[in-house]
Amino acid sequence: MQRTIVHCDLDTFFVSVERLLNSSLIGQPVLVGADSDRGVVASCSYEARQLGVHSAMPMKMAKQLCPEAVVVRGDFDVYSRYSHLVTEIIQEHVPIVEKASIDEHYLDLTEMERFHGTWKLTKELRQCIIKETGLPISFGLSSNKTVSKIATGEVKPSGELKVDYGGEKSFLAPLSIRKIPGIGEKTYLLLRNMGILHISTLQQMDVFAMRRVLGKNGVAIWNKANSLDDSPVLPFSEQKSISREITLEQDTIDMVLLKRILMTMVDELTFELRQLRKLTSCITLKIRYSNFDTHTMQHKVPFTSSERVIAPKMLSLFERLYSRRMLIRLVGIKFSEITSGNYQTDLFEDTLSDLRLSQAMDTIRMRYGCRSVVRGATF
Repeated sequence: MQRTIVHCDLDTFFVSVERLLNSSLIGQPVLVGADSDRGVVASCSYEARQLGVHSAMPMKMAKQLCPEAVVVRGDFDVYSRYSHLVTEIIQEHVPIVEKASIDEHYLDLTEMERFHGTWKLTKELRQCIIKETGLPISFGLSSNKTVSKIATGEVKPSGELKVDYGGEKSFLAPLSIRKIPGIGEKTYLLLRNMGILHISTLQQMDVFAMRRVLGKNGVAIWNKANSLDDSPVLPFSEQKSISREITLEQDTIDMVLLKRILMTMVDELTFELRQLRKLTSCITLKIRYSNFDTHTMQHKVPFTSSERVIAPKMLSLFERLYSRRMLIRLVGIKFSEITSGNYQTDLFEDTLSDLRLSQAMDTIRMRYGCRSVVRGATF
């Protein structure tokens, strides 16, 4: 059976929301992020992109490239509400929806072809989203997720493209290898140094040669270049919370030990959030005393998956909640009010060095385990 997969992407999502709230930003170069020399660009408008600005660029460099840009602090709570609204609209029209990130969705329309023209349905859905939210959105339609995602990128901003069955490889062939999802800067430079610039060259290569050069990732890239992608659209369901708790081997009032345990839990839970591409806005601390009295306290935070943001909040909760000076037998942490989001740290607060450190630590953890690298505070 031929599949019909749609990829939807809200165009410059953060900027588009800010323009809904402030129409004076329309047509101007806009940067969303912390307005400081050490800040990082969370999102930027196409006017700014034309001057070389891109997401995750140091704000200082972005302002040098585009000195006339308007810098907006950003509000992830607002962005999350608009994202939720878009998801609700899509779910009203399509039974199988995967929310890939705060601004991206995959739709599986395979079984709907018999009852509705899927191209017509998707065009109507796009217009419905624009009308109901005021947000620009683009989509690509094809037989698999890879081709649909690339198609969306080719028609942004505010476009729509259908790649017919059997025409996937021809569509991909003239495009740069940069367009293939999963090719990062290092892989791109390696392939470019091998003389591979366009997807057509990858299509003509032997898959075993790709495996020799790049291992399993080389096979995955070759498959995508040849439009071989049978990955399913995973039905969307929002996880409500994640948590950790530990019963101590011996009841204690050792503040150093207790805080070290809490910081370890924070590290593990924030790492899990980032692997799930989730963000939390509510943290809860749980304490159980030696007499089994149990107390909890929670605190709201801007949506984040950064231990740098959450750790001091958790320590503050502990200092406020632990007031009885009684032996403690159990401590626990819960992150709730979770939403989708693939920002590894807080792009509105973290510096470029913060981002690089977090990404390096996560890379080590994914390879060697969560406890393979820890912050000094957790020893």
